Formats: sequence, C-alpha cells, structure tokens
Amino acid sequence: MVTKIQNAPNRAAFDVQASQDLRNQFKKDPQGGLKAAAQQFETLFLQMVLKSMRDTVPTDGLMHSDQTRFYNSLLDQQMAQNMASSGNGIGFARLIEQQLGGHLGGAQLEDGIDDLSAMIAGKGLPAGLPAAGALQYREVPSSLPTSAAYALQNALAANSARSSGEAPTSARDFVNQLWPNAVEASRSTGIPPQFLVAHAALESGWGKSEIRHPDGSSAHNLFGIKAGKSWTGKTVDTLTTEYVNGVPQQSVEKFRAYDSYADAFRDYANLLRNNPRYGGVIGTQDGTEFARRLQTAGYATDPKYAEKLSGIINGPTLRQALIG
Repeated sequence: MVTKIQNAPNRAAFDVQASQDLRNQFKKDPQGGLKAAAQQFETLFLQMVLKSMRDTVPTDGLMHSDQTRFYNSLLDQQMAQNMASSGNGIGFARLIEQQLGGHLGGAQLEDGIDDLSAMIAGKGLPAGLPAAGALQYREVPSSLPTSAAYALQNALAANSARSSGEAPTSARDFVNQLWPNAVEASRSTGIPPQFLVAHAALESGWGKSEIRHPDGSSAHNLFGIKAGKSWTGKTVDTLTTEYVNGVPQQSVEKFRAYDSYADAFRDYANLLRNNPRYGGVIGTQDGTEFARRLQTAGYATDPKYAEKLSGIINGPTLRQALIG
C-alpha cells in the first residue's frame, strides 16, 4: 500500500521514508506524485526561511543550549511542513507543479520528480536548477508579501554563502575574520574596534544576513550603507526595512557594494569621519554612548537601534568571541 504523503500534517517532517514514498507514489499516480514532491519542495524553502529568521535571535542565556536548538530545528521542520500542506505557504508548490506538469512528460517528468526527491533528501540542488543564492526578490512570485520575500531572500542567500564557506559559522569566526579591518578603522576614527565589529554584527546578523548580489556572492556591505547620488562605485539592489513614524515599511533600495570587507570598513570609517552629522560619534569610548550617538545622528530609522547595538556591544556573545 502506497503512503499518501499529501496528508503531510499527519506525518513527521523528519520522516526519512518520505523521499522513497515520493517515488512510489509517482509510479502509481504521476500527477499526485508531482503535487506531493512540489509540496515537499516548498516545505524545504519554508524551513530555510524559518531558520534564517531564528538565526537573527540572540542565543545567549539559560534557556538556550544544544538541546533547545535541536528541538527548535525539529519544530521549524514541522511548522514548515504544516504551512505548505495547509495551503498557507508561499505558492512555490503550485508554481513548480505547473511548470513541471505543463512542460515535462513521461521519463522527463519522472526525472524531475527524482531531482526534487534528491533535494528533499538533502543531496543538494538538481543540476538543472539555479543556485539557491541566485533567487532574488524580483524572481519571487508577485503574490508573495514583501516581508516574506525579504525573509526568503535572506534565507537563500545565507544558505548559499554557508554552502560555499563564505559566511562565518560562529560569532568567534566573525570577530576573527573582521578584527584586523576593525583595528585599522579604529585608528582613523578613535572608536574602539569592538564597537565597530558590533555594529557590523548588528547590520549583517553576524554575517548570516549580509547583502548579496543576485548570484549569491557577497556585496561585503557589512554596515548597510546605501548608495546615494554621490556614490560612483558598485551597487546592489535589495529589500530593506525603514521606520516611518515608528512603523516598519519595506522597499527595494540601492546599496553600496565592495570588493572586500577591508574596503567596507574603510568606506565606513570615511563616512563617520567626513560626514559632519557623525562628528559626535568620532572618538566615543563608551559603547552605550556610541550606539546612542549613532542613532541620534540618523544612522538608522529603527527607534530601538541604539538599544540593539548597545545590547551587542555589552552582551555575552561579543565578549566570549573577543576572549577567543
């Protein structure tokens, strides 16, 4: 008897038999198998979104451990599956089903099912599909809410970076990678290097949510600096959140792109030194005051920006990473 995996809510997301059941179901009912495979594919992407969102939450404190992270990952898997199977997902399953069902048939359709099954089983992207990081905002279905598109874009880009080994795997790696650049920027601004690293951590999610090009490569913009009219260098378009009268609003904006993190730190230091509104920031030696002055100068519109930055500067994650 073939297992009907369309009833996904009744099945654990981590059931290792799911991939084989897709193949079995396809042999009995090709269209049903395609629908199930597309649904599981959407589940995989939703799981990436949830993981990316969870990665932005600090993991310090008594309530966080390897055990809680493990069970949170299981919860994310199950939530993603329930969302996809209940029709409250993001529409990828429907699009995949239409594309494969409308253009492939017979052996080709079976190959498509095998590719999707292999990906669901964790064997990587099929050769005919683009790299995950290549999926950008403009390629997301127009019906997808802006907030969901932004989360998905970051999840895919971060996943691509982790796969290529670009992104640091921990706060300690993040600090070690950027420390020499922070020390150089500190010499020209008089701001302690740990404050600068903390600012980069806030803007880039400790390197996990940094701005990326359409091909998934890093734009090395660790500080979220936009490309104004005077900027003549490289740029990249990405979604961002701005607060208008305390209300978050999302839009696609043009940001500066650099060839390296060293270039990003140099440009950031130049911005603080040469823009008069950041005059009060230069030379600040107190972390909380540094964060407050940055917000007062208008660096960001988030009303809690100073609080968030101060929390990183004075928090245990940065402290432990600096200890090494």
